[in-house]
Amino acid sequence: MATPAQWLAGARPRTLPAAVSPVLAGTGVAAYVDAVVWWKALLALVVALALQVAVNYANDYSDGIRGTDADRVGPLRLVGSGAAPAAAVKRAAFLAFGVAAVAGLALAATTAWWLVAVGAVSVLAAWFYTGGSKPYGYLGLGEVMVFVFFGLVAVVGTTYVQTETWEWASLWAAVGIGALACAILVANNLRDIPTDTVAGKRTLAVVLGDRRTRLLYAVLVLVAAAAVVAVAVVTSWCVLVGLGFMVLAAPATRTVLGGAVGPGLIPVLQETGLAELLWAVLVTAALVVCG
Repeated sequence: MATPAQWLAGARPRTLPAAVSPVLAGTGVAAYVDAVVWWKALLALVVALALQVAVNYANDYSDGIRGTDADRVGPLRLVGSGAAPAAAVKRAAFLAFGVAAVAGLALAATTAWWLVAVGAVSVLAAWFYTGGSKPYGYLGLGEVMVFVFFGLVAVVGTTYVQTETWEWASLWAAVGIGALACAILVANNLRDIPTDTVAGKRTLAVVLGDRRTRLLYAVLVLVAAAAVVAVAVVTSWCVLVGLGFMVLAAPATRTVLGGAVGPGLIPVLQETGLAELLWAVLVTAALVVCG
């Protein structure tokens, strides 16, 4: 059986900023319109973190049983390495999905019951990313899922459960957060092009090829920068402080455009995740102070 440290590694803690960031950004918009409900923000954070961990274990399980992780460049995978039985990793994924569902039901019960449907679709999307007989992550659609669920749904949803109103600032924040969340996946799949090609996993990076995938990463960073400006236009110009996320995103972009491969791209994943978190922290702080 896997050790506690291996289970922790299997949860991929370096990906957790992608769960924290949308909740921060969505709450920042709620603060700007003086409608923060802190206990709902915390529940939204539980949902986001649990879904992220669930996705990570579910991917570990599904890729592991398919043999996709048999020859990895990146961090440990529990099933692929043989550190843990596939059934145990699947149970861990379902447990995390359960935690997300309980917290999500509490939010729906105190906001609007139609949110249950949103939550159900989110769970299904998380599982069928690499699960099922025809996972859409193997069809080049992973980035779409990440942008929609870890960008649009997570940010706009976090704002809505607190304000129960539509806010344009939340949409633009969702675009910025979603773009950087996609950039993390693009960097990951860029690194794995050789092994994914052999395994028959047609990610967007495999479809686009090396050069165009690197350009896509840079475009996503630019979209995140443009989203800061868009949030500032509909709220306050002090939000432009959010462009400070480029302190981390620019070096990562240089590494990607510079042609780094294999292990050389692993630091880019962490830098992009931290850039997304910095985007959320800076924009949220500006919205709170200037609101």
